[in-house]
Amino acid sequence: MVRAETHSALHKEREVTDKSLQAPFQKNEPGVISAPDDPVKLVQTVVITGMSGSGKSTVLKAFEDIGYYCVDNLPIALLPEFLSLTENVSTMPTRVALVMDVREESFLDQYQSIFTQIKEEGFHLEILFLDAKDEVLVRRFSQTRRRHPLKPRGNVLEGIHVEREHLMGLKECADKLFNTSDFNVHQLRQGIVRLYSSRKRLDQLVIHILSFGFKYGVPADANLVLDVRFLPNPYFEPELHPLSGCDQKVRTYVLEKEDTIEFLKHAEGLLKFLVPKYRNEGKSYLVIAVGCTGGRHRSVAIVEHLKEIFTGADEEVIVTHRDLELEG
Repeated sequence: MVRAETHSALHKEREVTDKSLQAPFQKNEPGVISAPDDPVKLVQTVVITGMSGSGKSTVLKAFEDIGYYCVDNLPIALLPEFLSLTENVSTMPTRVALVMDVREESFLDQYQSIFTQIKEEGFHLEILFLDAKDEVLVRRFSQTRRRHPLKPRGNVLEGIHVEREHLMGLKECADKLFNTSDFNVHQLRQGIVRLYSSRKRLDQLVIHILSFGFKYGVPADANLVLDVRFLPNPYFEPELHPLSGCDQKVRTYVLEKEDTIEFLKHAEGLLKFLVPKYRNEGKSYLVIAVGCTGGRHRSVAIVEHLKEIFTGADEEVIVTHRDLELEG
């Protein structure tokens, strides 16, 4: 299945890429929380946590939009009892999303034991950790005129540094890391909705193929980066300049070049080799970023082509053209 957009297990493997991610997701290494081999219960639970100002409220609203039963700031000690109710009461939901973070003082002390207990009881638990660059978080606090919960009378940046230190252990054992630095509210909600509403299982491999412009920065969440700036550039063709890689004329121009044909032969072979390996290792989210200079012509055309090789496969494919509108 292929979907398009414009921008299990706390014991899975850690990425070797930069963890200051992601557009966003990244899978983590074997953590301290283990799970038994008992059958997993029907309730699927996503715990949304992470840095203050990273967009947890926006993400929770997105989960609500796709039918999750949502709770903000549920005390961590009540989580096992809450999930037991969802399992034993027929009218309770089977998909739950909860925000838990440093606003509750006991969260950091209890999350490891509570999450382990939940796993042992057979519930499917996924930890989604939201993050953003320090400067982005500072700007968001300034825009909303909010005080940092850990430094209500102090400097926001100091509060961010303290929070990062406190959350380091939780970040290491999270199932997914999502860096929201490059997303506005609309893009963030759209990304969450399209990701989680389309997944048949929380452990399904989702392939996010992303085009971008190097002049706007490399996506922090990319697991694989393909640089296509060596390909002939439609930007310099008067007839093609106002178009994008989504237009057939541009795609034909790019894809029919000899260098492109040779490049795609190697790129497709690499992806067809890697994707099954990632899937077999239990990875649930893979970000493939394709970049050209501005993110409007070559990278877009290549991404539109690459998504076709996964059409009809078991994986869910999401396509994002991050910088397309910036180059319009």
